[in-house]
Amino acid sequence: MILLLCAGAIAIALVTSLMLSLPALARPTLPFGVRVGLQRAGDPAIVAARRLYTRLTVLVAVIAAVALILVLAATGSAVAIGLAVTAVTVVDLLVFYRAHRMVRAAKLAGGWAAERRQGVTVDTSFRTDPVRVPWSYGLPALALLLLTAGVGWARYGGLPATLPLSFGYGTAAAPRTPTTVLSAFQPVIYQIAVTLVVLVATLAVLRARPDLDAARPQGSARRYRVYLRGVAVMLLLSAACVNLSLFFAGLRLWEVVTPSIVWEVAVFVPLIVLLGGWPTWAIKVGQAGHRLPALPGEELEDTGVGQREDDRHWFLAGALYANRRDPALLVHARLGPSSWTLNLGHPIAWLLLGVLAVALIVLAGLALAGVVDLPQRHSLL
Repeated sequence: MILLLCAGAIAIALVTSLMLSLPALARPTLPFGVRVGLQRAGDPAIVAARRLYTRLTVLVAVIAAVALILVLAATGSAVAIGLAVTAVTVVDLLVFYRAHRMVRAAKLAGGWAAERRQGVTVDTSFRTDPVRVPWSYGLPALALLLLTAGVGWARYGGLPATLPLSFGYGTAAAPRTPTTVLSAFQPVIYQIAVTLVVLVATLAVLRARPDLDAARPQGSARRYRVYLRGVAVMLLLSAACVNLSLFFAGLRLWEVVTPSIVWEVAVFVPLIVLLGGWPTWAIKVGQAGHRLPALPGEELEDTGVGQREDDRHWFLAGALYANRRDPALLVHARLGPSSWTLNLGHPIAWLLLGVLAVALIVLAGLALAGVVDLPQRHSLL
């Protein structure tokens, strides 16, 4: 009971902290996903929206915690934790959207968009001299992949006829699966998939259109370069953390180590480091790098030009973007300090989403046919 209460409290606290950090890490010119001029960053309407959002978010967490205590005392079911976390997330997102609507209403009522001449900032050096992939930071992930493959190959000949069903970090006691190349090398297969996905994401992010500030073109361009390199480094190090976790899982699957609580914890330690590293880095740099230290004179930079009004192309408080006239396929999202989103006005975006949908449907079909096993069908050890 006490452990369930602690787990529920931690989960609610994590969700609440994440939601409170969204407006805090956003650029001053993008409060709650609304584009405002530099001169309006501290407007009373925005300050009021932030205060109300903070109070309501904390209130939701308190109510959820009290409700969770009562439900756990009555039922003792761990399902209550998942329901509480889901409810907190949904309500917090609705509160965030309410704050978004408040700021947008104040912007429209006050005519903020007409206060400055609108424009865009283009820095062609991002094409002629793009931010390079920091390949050296990808070496740990590659080394761990090769190490895992080597250990698996060395153990393959001595494995028993059947293995516990593996799906990444966990194994199922029953049923066991015949020892084949696919079943034995699943940790390596997952590592290959993770490494390739991270590499593609890194290349896509580095080639995406930079989101610069028309009021501070030089300072925002310099910061964005530093920010982009940091994102690439964090992505490559994230692959290393995931691969290390899968390496530990592989040692357990191949019976290289004796199953114990130490190895059960060790499998998830790299993931915990990963989950802690991203927020720490995001707090330091901020959305699009606006928190990075300014060089002398950059804080005083102001061209008098406001960023082009494009709120009508953003939906769900800056999470989705759709603009048929914009040739960019990937754009920096307004929701979240380090997130990108597809331009749903671009036909290739729908092609990619269609391919993903087909892949999920095929996977679901194979699962129903019994060709592949999904984690939900088994219990973790």
